[in-house]
Amino acid sequence: MNFLLSLSKRIDQISEWVGRWVAWLVLASVLISAGNAVSRKALNISSNAYLEIQWYLFAAVFMLAAGYTLMRQEHVKIDVVSGRFSKRTQIWIDIFGICVFLLPFVYFIIKLAMPLVINAFVTKEMSSNAGGLIRWPVFALLPAGLFLLGMQAVSELIKRVAFLQGRIPDPSKKQGAKTPEEEFAAFLLEKEVAAREAALLGARK
Repeated sequence: MNFLLSLSKRIDQISEWVGRWVAWLVLASVLISAGNAVSRKALNISSNAYLEIQWYLFAAVFMLAAGYTLMRQEHVKIDVVSGRFSKRTQIWIDIFGICVFLLPFVYFIIKLAMPLVINAFVTKEMSSNAGGLIRWPVFALLPAGLFLLGMQAVSELIKRVAFLQGRIPDPSKKQGAKTPEEEFAAFLLEKEVAAREAALLGARK
């Protein structure tokens, strides 16, 4: 288990690095969009390549950050049912979902996507739009992003098994996020401090 936890930590580091790097693509997309608008309005110069690179970058952000999002526990979850169970039962539900749904989904989509990527690379498929871009890099984002998601799913599976063995804290808790109990305690503390300050000001008057 120590080796697996070490592997999980390394995968988390990769996901963290990818997530931080991909964030810069958002800025690149904004700058390209602004530059395209300025050149089109001011200089009457434009190209379909500028438009296509924007959705290429959007696809890169969406796909490559999937593993990072999973690591941060930011994917949408429907907790109406599982929230009623104990934490250990919730972890078992996560394990079931990862093994039965997520990992098989990643495998089959990569298996289906790779022939399309290879064909686009071999044929040097281009966009049908005038001045458009080559297509295989954006096609390759699908298997690449799912591969990163699959790696992070393995890491999450390891962490949940380790939690059930009592080796690590709850891995399903959002990083840096407070539980409802912690938020309520902070609210009560804030109200108490405000009441004391008000009482102190009243005593001084």
